[in-house]
Amino acid sequence: MVVAGGMIFLAPEWGTALIVAVMMSGLTIFVMRKFTNEADFVTRVFLIALVLRLAFGILVHVFDLRQFFGGDANTYDFRGSKLLGYWNGSVFANDPDLLLAKQTSGSGWGMNYLVAVLYGIFGRNILAAQTFCAVFGAATAPLIYFCSEKLFQNKSVSRFAAFSVAVFPAFVIWSGQLLKDGLIIFLLVLAMTMVLQLQEEFNYAAVVLLILSLAGIITLRFYIFYMVALAVAGSFIIGTANTMQSVARRSIVLVLMGVSLTYLGVIRNATSDLEKYGDLGRIQNSRMDLAKSAESGFGEDTDVSTTEGALTAIPVGFLYLMLAPFPWQATNLRQAISLPEVFAWWAMIPLMISGIWYSLKHRLRKAFPVLIFSLMLTLAYSIFLGNVGTAYRQRTQIQVFLFIFIGVGWTLYKERREDRKLMNAARVRRIDGRVQV
Repeated sequence: MVVAGGMIFLAPEWGTALIVAVMMSGLTIFVMRKFTNEADFVTRVFLIALVLRLAFGILVHVFDLRQFFGGDANTYDFRGSKLLGYWNGSVFANDPDLLLAKQTSGSGWGMNYLVAVLYGIFGRNILAAQTFCAVFGAATAPLIYFCSEKLFQNKSVSRFAAFSVAVFPAFVIWSGQLLKDGLIIFLLVLAMTMVLQLQEEFNYAAVVLLILSLAGIITLRFYIFYMVALAVAGSFIIGTANTMQSVARRSIVLVLMGVSLTYLGVIRNATSDLEKYGDLGRIQNSRMDLAKSAESGFGEDTDVSTTEGALTAIPVGFLYLMLAPFPWQATNLRQAISLPEVFAWWAMIPLMISGIWYSLKHRLRKAFPVLIFSLMLTLAYSIFLGNVGTAYRQRTQIQVFLFIFIGVGWTLYKERREDRKLMNAARVRRIDGRVQV
């Protein structure tokens, strides 16, 4: 507290960010430790993730690299301050920048309001707002541990997934800044974890958290809401058990979700956004803008404005989404520094395939929401992404769940290797016994 007080006096911006980090991380650790027998591990993995994100965020802040790594942060800072100015009367209602800040449609508008609220509490302090996002990004690591544990009840799988999310560079980059990506990933994992919890037993807190996570997702990236909602509804319809009690529990949850999301206006906003932004012609324009706006664009000759064109775009789009950036296409520093991570990711793909195959054979009902959401988002991004950098960035929203299946594949590999060792040892003992005779 003495250190924090000194920093607030000497460097208010840094001191406030420190208080945000300490208070939020303390609360996060308290909640995490309350719901697991692996308290030491989840605390450790959270702190590792937090240190990496804060360190990267400080690097970006000190050397003014926001435009290089994520220019959206400057946009949220500007619009959030405009919105706060309107609330406290210092910005007029006809300010054209305010009109953009106030809109409640499209992608990412929730960040404007979040930043405005944070600035209302702490003053205009982009470092504090960035730290807020970093804590949620770090909390995703232990949260994916809980999600994995509910799916497979295997500590090896859960630990692998949590540690991977904690240290993988893409997650550190996109959740260590004032960007919506880290918050989206956190909310996605929270939603899936609550679905798995509700499949086991009815819990009012889990219902509330599921509804809030869905509402939060629509304010950050509206089209993902539909995919999550479909995955959630499908998982409750299929269920993991068909007893009367289980069917009744799932039906109650679906009704509560529908009523609550309608009451909050989420359904109305989602429908409006889908009508406004969801037609293929508009998607084609957005895709062409991505493909032509940077040197890393691809598929400029692809037309997704028709159903046939959208389907033909999937194979190439899928390759870029899953594998880009390719070494021979590294045209700038940002792509070049991501190559070591890309090579590590490629090496994990056989394990991922093995883990998904095992899940389809042995855990299909349980893993249905995660699998169907990952599939739908993969297909959607394969269609309308036209830029390598954007594909690398958006891939994290799928990778966060794919690391669970990579953990399954790695665990299966280790078990098979141990089985082979045991079999070889037994064979040697049998041979030795015959020789002695």
